[in-house]
Formats: sequence, structure tokens, C-alpha cells
Amino acid sequence: MSFFELFLTGVALSMDAFAVSVCKGLSAPRLKPVNALETGLFFGGFQALMPLLGWLLGRQFEGYITEIDHWIAFVLLAFIGGKMIWEVLRGGDGPDSGSFAVKELFVLAIATSIDALAMGVTFAFLSVNIWSAISVIGATTFCFSFAGVYIGAKVGGKFHEKAELAGGVVLILIGLKILLEHLGIINF
Repeated sequence: MSFFELFLTGVALSMDAFAVSVCKGLSAPRLKPVNALETGLFFGGFQALMPLLGWLLGRQFEGYITEIDHWIAFVLLAFIGGKMIWEVLRGGDGPDSGSFAVKELFVLAIATSIDALAMGVTFAFLSVNIWSAISVIGATTFCFSFAGVYIGAKVGGKFHEKAELAGGVVLILIGLKILLEHLGIINF
């Protein structure tokens, strides 16, 4: 694969992480630069790590991963999105509202990088320099995620509660889209 093809792959794989990053920024009442940096590092790091793991697993587990990756992503994103909606509907900001807690970033990073794991399995069958691939994918996702947090914070500061509700809905819709695409019901 050429650098351009790897870059386009990185952009495609980073779109879910970008959307989730915007949602995190939307729900942040007071954004600190370290929040955008942590989000970018988590999402970029996992988007680089997962294709490497997929590449290492190769053909042996391909059938298992591609059969359930969409379900894992859907459940994780629906859970986090539902939690955001619940916090708004129960009447106030909970302790995790707008939080950039490590465990929450960890779960979101895994949820948004499941497709990258499957892509790594695909890389095992192509003549791809895995180190170049994961570097480009990780760096692209880092940049998109870092910027996404700031974009979300710009919009969310004025509409915090509605933005957090919308962010929860968006996470659920992203999970649903992943699920429906893999089931062949929709094709975007």
C-alpha cells in the first residue's frame, strides 16, 4: 500500500474516534489542553495498537474477530451513550459528566478501534509494512481526536446539557451504524 492509501485508511478508521472526541468536548464544561492531548493519545494509541494486534493474530482468528467486532463496538458505544443520556435525564451533572477519566477513555478507545483490529487482520494478507501502517493510522487518529475535542468544546460550552444529550445519542447511533453495516442492512 502506498502512503496515500495508508493515509486514507487512517482517515477512515479515525472517523468514529473523531465523532466520539467531539462528543467528549461537547460534554466538557471546562476543557483543559491536557484533556485533548489525553484523548488524542488514547484514541491514536489504540488505533495503532489494534491493527498491530490484528496483524499478529493473522488468519488464525480472522473468522472470530470479523463475526463479532460489530457487536462489541455496538454494545460499548451504546453503554457509554446511554450513560451520558441517563446523566442528563436524571437531572444534573454526575461525577463523570464531561470527564476525561482514564477508564472511560480506555473503554471508548477500545470501542472505536475494533474495526482497526479487523483491518490489522487484513494487513496480514497484504504486502503492508505494518510499522508504517500503524504509524500513519495512529498519527491520523491522534490529530483528528485532538481537534475533535476542541471542536466539541467550542460548541458545547454554550449548550452543555443539550450537547451532552446529543453526544449520547450520537454515540448510540455510531454503534448502531457499525452494527447495521456489518449485518448488511445499510451501506454507507
